[in-house]
Order: sequence, then structure tokens, then C-alpha cells
Amino acid sequence: MGNEPAGPLLAGIAAAAARRAGVAASGLAPVGRSGFVVRSAGGIVWSTSLGVPTGARCVIESAYKPLGAEVVGFDDGTTMLMAERGNKGVRPGDRVRATHGVVAAAVGEALLGRVLDAYGDPLDAGAPAAAAERWPLTGKPINPMARVRIARPFDIGIRTINGLATLGRGMRLGLFAGSGVGKSTLLGMAARHADVDCVVVAMIGERGREVREFVEDHLGEMLGRSVVVASAADSPPLARLHGAQRAAAIAEYFRAHGRHVLFLVDSLTRLAMAGREIGLAIGEPPTTKGYPPSVFGQLSAYVERAGNGSEAEGSITAIYTVLVEADDHIGDPVADAARSVLDGHIVLSRKTGESGIYPPIDPTMSLSRPMSSLVSQAHNAAAIRFRLLWARLEQKRELVDIGAYAPGRDPVLDDALGRSARMDAFLRQGKHDKVPLEQSVEALRRAVEEA
Repeated sequence: MGNEPAGPLLAGIAAAAARRAGVAASGLAPVGRSGFVVRSAGGIVWSTSLGVPTGARCVIESAYKPLGAEVVGFDDGTTMLMAERGNKGVRPGDRVRATHGVVAAAVGEALLGRVLDAYGDPLDAGAPAAAAERWPLTGKPINPMARVRIARPFDIGIRTINGLATLGRGMRLGLFAGSGVGKSTLLGMAARHADVDCVVVAMIGERGREVREFVEDHLGEMLGRSVVVASAADSPPLARLHGAQRAAAIAEYFRAHGRHVLFLVDSLTRLAMAGREIGLAIGEPPTTKGYPPSVFGQLSAYVERAGNGSEAEGSITAIYTVLVEADDHIGDPVADAARSVLDGHIVLSRKTGESGIYPPIDPTMSLSRPMSSLVSQAHNAAAIRFRLLWARLEQKRELVDIGAYAPGRDPVLDDALGRSARMDAFLRQGKHDKVPLEQSVEALRRAVEEA
């Protein structure tokens, strides 16, 4: 990495630290698992070897204030750390002390109705939540054979999703869209209308102003049954990572206690970007668009934390937003990786939104993999028929608009044109309107079956 030789530099720093402590450098001996800062650059702090594994928590005793840090790698006999709140105030010779135990999140019923930061501190006006229990920040793995299968439909209260891409309880869904298309609005609809016991929201790397707007405008009265963990765009990358992990830990706690949880993560892309910053800082090789290979493994592991628990537990139905750069749904590496590990995806179309249809869901590109095993044959057939008609209508719309199409040449297009008004009405829904699953299926049937 182009670092200076470690030996003379470490000896000089140790001697300076010993002189400040009033002891001879020759008599300096390590106390417990501790060391001294060697150098700091680009968000990474190098310390003398601490003898602790990757992921261990440490404290840098800087002159500015004690800084929590995490071990992220090793380099030529030194330990590489990343400070949770940035490395401001760190200087060579500062003591680094390893702490005992694993990093854990405070969890419990007291968190409901609260807005927290990545460290569990309150962002709202309330006092620190009295959550006595602890849950590992990286979660507790579940035996795949012990998980309950996705066998029950999940009513999200949004007609297009209920009808055309029916979700299952414990499903992991991606919400793909470019910037400004309406991801946050759709998440708010899901939080208010979904049939769940509680909602956990992770706002990772988003604009700071959006936190209050989402809580007040989108969650509204649902806040009393929700927990919001926010780590804004100006947070260090490790804080964004820990914010996402803390929210997942809270959701896992509620699942373990029999709750059916809706877990909203906005966004998976910002989480990947935080992993990219950390990976590049510790020297990992960049691949597509600068993402190190480890990022995609981290995304898979994070998504796997959601889903159904065992027979005695509840479920986590998760929706992860994926920001598609320049509306490129094919070439974006994060979007491509997310599709491969999720159980389905909802695509928001800028073109659909510009045509005045809200929510701007593209019915031809949206998919729920478990749907065919969750709904009746009649429902599944109606959804397939709707997609066929809508796709043909979109393909031939220009010909129809300029009057170049003569009725009778394409029976499918003729059928689509006759039903276009009803299909258009099916896709439209006000953000405060809740449409239960049964009503969604009936509206779908009327759109494609009735003459």
C-alpha cells in the first residue's frame, strides 16, 4: 500500500509514548490487548498489532475524545481500524485498546415509536430507550432447514403489487428505480397499509432532510408500531454499515419473539457504497464500477438475515430499495447482484410516472417468484393476461397514436385497446388509499376478464 517500513516507525512511536508516560522505552511492555496508533489516512487508522480478529471492537484514546473503532484488516504487522464516527483528532502514539465481547444492539419493546441513529442513540426528542436486551449486530444465523417455507400471501395494501406480483410472508423484495421516481412514497404506502405487527425502517446514506419527512409524511400514525434507524449521507461509511446492521438486528429480535415484521431498507445501494469505501480504503482490488468483490458477498449475507424464522418464531418480510444509476436496469452491478439474491423485484418506471400513473410500477418488469405457489390458478392466469396485454399496448402505442394501426391486424392489441381504460385504472392508486388483497384480485379480474 506504499506504507513506510513499520519497524523504525513503531519503535519511535512507542518510545515517544513511553516518554509521555514517564517510563523508559526499554521497559515498555504491552498491557492487555492494547497498542499505539502508527498512522491515520483516508478513514483508516493503523495501530501496532492488537492480536484481535477482524470485526473486533476497539477504543482509540485520542486527545479529542475516546473513539469507538472496528478492526477491518491487517497490514505488515499492523492492525487496521476504522473509527465509527471518523478519525478526527487521532494522532500518532494515541493508545488503542481492544474491548471484550461482540458488538451488540440494544433491543426490546421500548424501541417502538423511536427514531435512532447508527449507534442506538435517539434522534427524536425522547430519552435513551430503556432496552435491556442485547442482540449481536451481525445477527444470529438460522439453519436453512429450520426456516418455515413461504406459504402465505402477504397483503401489502397496494393493488398493483397484490394483483400482479403477489408477495409472500417472509419474502425478500427489491424495489428498483432511478432517482426521484417515487421509491420513498411507495415505501411509505407499504409501511402504512401492510398487514404486519411492526415495521423496522433502515434509512442508510439518504439525505438528512428525508428522515423527518419520511417519519412525519409517510409513516404518520404507524410510527407507534415502528422503529426507524437513520444513518445519513454525511455519516462515515462504518456508521452507515452499522446502521443497516442495527436495524436488521432489531427486526431479528422481533421475529424471534413471534412478530411478523415489515423491514424497509432505503437503500441497498448506499449500503453497497459504504462497503466500497471501506473495501477500497483497506486495499481491496476494485472490480465493476469500483466495487470490491467482498461487497457482493456482504449484500447476500445482509439479505439472508430477513425471511421466515422457525415454527416458533415470526417472520421478516423485507423490501430493499435499489438506486439504479441513469435508469440502467441491466448494467448496474448492484442491481444485477440484488436480483440474484432476492425473491422478487418491483420496478418503478420513469416513463410510467411521466404518463401520470402513480405508483409508477412497471407491470411487465416486476416479478414475484413465489407468486405461482401462493395464489389460485385463476389469479395467476389473470396476472399473466394483464402483463401480456399491457406489454403489447406499450409496444404498439406509437403506431396507435399516429393512426398507423388498422384494427383487426393484431387480435391481442385489439383486446388490449378495448381494455386499456380499465387496466390504466387498475394501476392507479392514491398514496393514502389502502386496497386489500381480495379487492386487488377482484379489480384485476374485472380488468382482464369482463367484456
